[in-house]
Amino acid sequence: MFLWIAEQLGFPGVLNLFRYITFRAGAATATALFIGLIIGPRFIGWLRVRQGKGQPIREDGPQSHLAKRGTPTMGGLMILTSLTSAMLLWMDFSNRYLWACLFITVGFGVIGFLDDYDKVKKRHHAGVSGRIRLLAEFIVAGIGVWIISWGAGTELYIPFYNGPVIDLGPFYILFAAFVVVAFGNAVNLTDGLDGLATMPVIIASLAFLVFSYVVGNAIFAGYLGIPHVLGVGDLTVLCAAIIGAGLAFLWFNAPPAAVFMGDTGSLALGGALGAIAVATQHEIVLAIVGGLFVVEALSVVIQVAVYKRTGKRVFRMAPIHHHFEQLGWSEPTVVIRFWIISFVLALAGLSTLKLR
Repeated sequence: MFLWIAEQLGFPGVLNLFRYITFRAGAATATALFIGLIIGPRFIGWLRVRQGKGQPIREDGPQSHLAKRGTPTMGGLMILTSLTSAMLLWMDFSNRYLWACLFITVGFGVIGFLDDYDKVKKRHHAGVSGRIRLLAEFIVAGIGVWIISWGAGTELYIPFYNGPVIDLGPFYILFAAFVVVAFGNAVNLTDGLDGLATMPVIIASLAFLVFSYVVGNAIFAGYLGIPHVLGVGDLTVLCAAIIGAGLAFLWFNAPPAAVFMGDTGSLALGGALGAIAVATQHEIVLAIVGGLFVVEALSVVIQVAVYKRTGKRVFRMAPIHHHFEQLGWSEPTVVIRFWIISFVLALAGLSTLKLR
């Protein structure tokens, strides 16, 4: 909104700053952080009143988690509120990449909200049918990536290689939708401990803030040998808003959590990162930067597949963060060590910009 107002006025004086993506990105971070911190206490209180007993806790999960009964869920609504508010204030309304990524973010958030609502209403950890949820996610992702890829390239790029490796053509939308849905659910599976998913999302957003900026800049993209996508630089504002909203939520989600983000937040944030990766044509790099989320998801896939085939478990409990809890690691130890891993993986992902 502020960019539009400044543009209508002809960018006089200090309003000329609104032309710059870096300024609007910084402002979006500060705005999302401020809004999140302001609405947090009242929002959490409202959730406690509305939900009563809070998020259902699995009886077959780690016994230490039973002490978390009564903690409200759907905290992702706080994230979405602060994120979208900041975006509407600082985004470029004419940028279709921003609208497409926001559509996926909010759409996945709505799907997650319906799942959370069903869990709270039924007082059971099982929410909406998995098939229905996946179908809805693919519809939202499909529409979003169609908008992103409309008139743009359909080539697939891989890390450490200069130039595209294959043109997926009409299959690109299916591939891109899979990336968005898969990453949304990977972040959702990771959200099992206080603060575990929030900080890695912030770290991944920092990495993709850099990717968005250089991919959107023709000079930087040409120098680094990466694809240049005109207009995608404005996604730095979205990445910045995610960082601000995530930090505000982490203030209340730090152990012991006063609120859980639930599927409302985890699906939305995972979908947002997936959409940003598609828009910047760094889908494969997302698997490096968000490697922690990939491992968490794979641990569930491996556990289920092996158990169905052999009746034996590979891990003591899946997702893998519960495995380490069963080994005797305390929850803060698991969380902080996973944060460190996320930071290292983000650096590894950023190294692909130069190592080609």
